[in-house]
Amino acid sequence: MPYLKRRVINAVQLTIASSVTLLACASLGWILFSLFQQGLPGLHFSVFFNTTHSPGSGGGLGNAILGSLLLTGCAIVLATPIGILGGCWLAEFGADSRLARAVRMINDVMLSAPSIIVGLFVYAVCVVPLGHFSGWAGVIALTIIVLPVITRTTEDMLELVPTALREASVALGAPRWKTCLMIALRVARTGVLTGILLGLARISGETAPLMFTALNNPFWSVNMNQPVANLPMVIYQYVMSPYNDWHQLAWTGALLITMWMLGINLWVRVVFQQKSPLHSLRKK
Repeated sequence: MPYLKRRVINAVQLTIASSVTLLACASLGWILFSLFQQGLPGLHFSVFFNTTHSPGSGGGLGNAILGSLLLTGCAIVLATPIGILGGCWLAEFGADSRLARAVRMINDVMLSAPSIIVGLFVYAVCVVPLGHFSGWAGVIALTIIVLPVITRTTEDMLELVPTALREASVALGAPRWKTCLMIALRVARTGVLTGILLGLARISGETAPLMFTALNNPFWSVNMNQPVANLPMVIYQYVMSPYNDWHQLAWTGALLITMWMLGINLWVRVVFQQKSPLHSLRKK
């Protein structure tokens, strides 16, 4: 009787888990199908080279694509060295000190902080004192969002590096900082790069922070001291409009962002996991 009861409980739990998994996969498939169905008809070369125009006059998303690349690229450039150094300190030097525990707690809080709160904070700190929206304010907001991701990933990857490698380096007379940078970080570089790319995918579709910081710009512009066009804001504005041609561009922009994010995730999982030195060490 106890054996039959365990079999029944196992079958019920397996059925529930399988059903939830199928539901999640079906929801994702439905979203992707809708994006392709609605976005593909508007995907043509003019989308990448024309600026956002007034309703009924055609136009594209070229300036928004350029602005998104500019904002996310600057954010990654700013966040990467700070996040890697912070992760190295937490994993190699901070250990279980009181300061390290406080930094980890703050980092975990920032990981789950709503992006709109970050946008409001940067708006109050940067936009209001300057009196205008700017691309740099958007970069600061995106940097704050992606920084905890890179820090946590770097720390986790360094903790997977075998202690024997560090001991061998120290035994040969290498200082601790050089052991961290030249040995541990080199072994974990693939995992760290994976975290950077996943962080890039996360901030690529952020709308709320840019609404309060970079806002939008209907023209080609690389002046970061002024509002800068970006895909998330264009999609938000166009989908809320009553114009059909803007709705089509919004669907196309959503498709471009989704494919960009899916491409980064697939590339990370397929390419970098196979080349990771940590993956080889775990096999041994």
